[in-house]
Amino acid sequence: MPDPKAMEAAVHEYVAAFDAGSPERVAALFAPDANVEDPIGSPPHLGQDAILAFYTASMQTGAKLKLEGPVRIAGPFAAFAFTVQLNLGGKDMHVDVIDTFKFSDDNKVIEMRAYFGPTNMHGFA
Repeated sequence: MPDPKAMEAAVHEYVAAFDAGSPERVAALFAPDANVEDPIGSPPHLGQDAILAFYTASMQTGAKLKLEGPVRIAGPFAAFAFTVQLNLGGKDMHVDVIDTFKFSDDNKVIEMRAYFGPTNMHGFA
């Protein structure tokens, strides 16, 4: 069973690494065969190379993440609400998101799911 303290620390590192613009730090949180589905229902990014490419592209927007409340831990899962804040073309925008991470016994993320949709995207119209 993964360690709850390590799981929570991984979530905080995820946010810090994203804000630092370091896709390598984010990818290091994932197991070699992990998968990322962001947003849920989209084709998954499978394996660290695909995950690194996905986060490299995501960070090019200059987006920043802000946790909205505590990390919730249940068994091998962590769930956390956050806001993606970005400015495109001089316009402030944000997206309300909930992510879930599933962890392996060695505290690596093996599955990530991002939950948000059109009603969670603000300032895009």
